[in-house]
Amino acid sequence: MAEIISGNKDNKTTSVLRAAWLIAVVTIVSKLIGFIRDIVIANYYGANMVSDAYYYAYQIPALSLILLGGVGGPFHSATVAIFSKLIPSIKEKPSEEVNKLYSTFMTTTILAFLLLSVLIYIFPRQIMQIIISGGSAEMVQLAAAHLKIMTPMLVIGGIVGIYYGILIIYKQFMLPNLSPIVMSVAIIAISVAAAPDDSKGYALAWATTIGAVLQLVIQYPNIRRLGYRLKPNLNIINNPHFKDIGELLFPAILSSTVGQIHIYVDMFFTSSISEGAWTAVGYANRVFQFPVGILVTAFLVPLFPIFAKLVADKDYDGIRTYFNKGVGVLFFAAIPIIIGILVIGLDSVRLVFEHGAFDAAATFMVAEALWFLSASILPYVFRDSITRVYYSFNDSATPFVVAFSSIILKFFLNWLLILKLGWGIGGITLSTSLVTLFNAFVLGILISRKIKMDYKSLFLNLLKMLVAGGIAFIISMFAAYGYDKFVNISELMFLITKILFICLVCVLVYVPINLLLKMEYASELAVRLKSKFHK
Repeated sequence: MAEIISGNKDNKTTSVLRAAWLIAVVTIVSKLIGFIRDIVIANYYGANMVSDAYYYAYQIPALSLILLGGVGGPFHSATVAIFSKLIPSIKEKPSEEVNKLYSTFMTTTILAFLLLSVLIYIFPRQIMQIIISGGSAEMVQLAAAHLKIMTPMLVIGGIVGIYYGILIIYKQFMLPNLSPIVMSVAIIAISVAAAPDDSKGYALAWATTIGAVLQLVIQYPNIRRLGYRLKPNLNIINNPHFKDIGELLFPAILSSTVGQIHIYVDMFFTSSISEGAWTAVGYANRVFQFPVGILVTAFLVPLFPIFAKLVADKDYDGIRTYFNKGVGVLFFAAIPIIIGILVIGLDSVRLVFEHGAFDAAATFMVAEALWFLSASILPYVFRDSITRVYYSFNDSATPFVVAFSSIILKFFLNWLLILKLGWGIGGITLSTSLVTLFNAFVLGILISRKIKMDYKSLFLNLLKMLVAGGIAFIISMFAAYGYDKFVNISELMFLITKILFICLVCVLVYVPINLLLKMEYASELAVRLKSKFHK
């Protein structure tokens, strides 16, 4: 019996790893095109009042489309957590009960976001005045105009989130992670065509809205093929399954909204720093999310349904095993990313963004924000992973309370680092890193009320990784210094070869030291690579 159980776990692990690799590849493609989108926007719009107005306004519809409706967001998480327990077999069409619940969920979601979008469309200037009170009247007016154009994205976000959840339950991992490409392509195409005559950035706002609509459109055919039909109803009274959705969804929405409040606090303080500062913070976050988002999405998307099933089966050993495996691999991959940001972050930003209207001053602003943001990578990985465990227990209230309690900390840190110490953009992202650490620490402690986690082995491995990472960082810094001093070639080739050289040095130092320290994730990686090589 033990062998059978062990075999099942091995099969699940292999399945998760295969899904993780598939999602990683798809996410890399999506992120690459998203990166090209950001490069195009930077090239045509730079880091100035127009780009600031767009990114200030975008944060409100982004709350719906990315935070609430994106992969890993509350609507996706609630759909997976509840519907995966009601669907006995993904090879069969959904039952009438499941379809009715789907229709109820969709109807209430559409009505709620429609009401919110109408209110925002009527009062855009007043909303932007509150958020960017430190900005000029021209900035507020321009941001309000952008916000009106992008208001329909609010309704789209909730629907897309439910679609993502349904598709992932049926192991259709590719489409949810590929669909953002459509939005990026729309923004690229319209920006290239219209930017020369788009002095106010209105074409950029319209491109974003059109892209969101297309993102919804390409999901719909697969949902239909799976057998889901929308028959509007408001069957929410005495509906236990909808009650379960509500108990998980609403605190999770509030939690994500609290996260957005952190962004609004940043916007409030950033508007008093300098023109282009908020654009720089936004690009730093995008550079940060490129590698980290790929890692987190690749491992947590296939793991979350497994967590939900293990909780339903009361297999707590399984939860501990998969949590430590997933987070351990994420830690292992995250440390070289931190080293890369600290050693060649400025060079990377210069190579990618410093073209057209994006000048050297903007490059340094992005790099400065990115350096301080890199401190949040490890707690970010842990926080997002442990949050999925809470969701698997149908508990989104605890993450909400923790996130809500950190608003005061965020405001205080911004006040201290920006207004009192004058750290500017670096203060914005350093405060973000400290708040992320706070959230991760508290959530990691409070989970013991539901399950006793095995942190000892996890953090013992992390300690080994940090030792290896510290040595790799020092050697990489010396290598970068030597490269700057002795290599003299054209600027483009200099940047490309330097980045590749430092990455190679980091990996060649980091991985062998982990192997010497007998760090299990490095050993597993070596074994898998050897087996692939022999095949």
